[in-house]
Amino acid sequence: LGSMKPVIVVHGGAGRIFKEREEGCRAGVVRAALRGYGVLRQGGSAVDAVEEAVRSMEDDPHFNAGCGSVLNVKGEVEMDAIIMDGKNLDSGAVSAVKCIANPIKLARLVMEKTKHMLLTDHGAQLFAQTMGIPEVPGEKLITERSRERWKKNLEPDSNPEEFQKDLGTVGAVAIDSEANVACATSTGGLSNKLIGRVGDTACIGMG
Repeated sequence: LGSMKPVIVVHGGAGRIFKEREEGCRAGVVRAALRGYGVLRQGGSAVDAVEEAVRSMEDDPHFNAGCGSVLNVKGEVEMDAIIMDGKNLDSGAVSAVKCIANPIKLARLVMEKTKHMLLTDHGAQLFAQTMGIPEVPGEKLITERSRERWKKNLEPDSNPEEFQKDLGTVGAVAIDSEANVACATSTGGLSNKLIGRVGDTACIGMG
């Protein structure tokens, strides 16, 4: 079997994108795809590529993941992420994590350094410390836009559902030159969600 032509597909979340943010969102998705593809072109694995692509979107405030995540009812960022390696069907996930810039990185460490599949909240935080992942102040992940939306949703006559429409989970799927497939997903969840709410992102076969 000759080597495959590597491919990566990236998405920045479902739903409508407001006009003033369209350019930034599009540029962010392209950047993520190019970064992931760069990894594949240098012979990197599909897992490396999807992690890199998702990390790029976590670092981009246009997306509801990492920096730019929406806020829970208390005004904090709580994030979920998952990564899966098609080669051996290994997977790692984290849920309800706070004060970490790149949950996808932590999900990968869960996959590679533990016998578990999913770590949550405080346990995920302790594991991150053990792995030497630096904590960032929660405020660093909060954008002006997320805070505005959070405040709007707190108003008695607000309709949070109306605002969920332009939000979404970011993700990537890649095939490397050895024909291995991998995927990764990361999200800040729903705006004004209850503390501790975990969506389908971190659960295999659902999100």
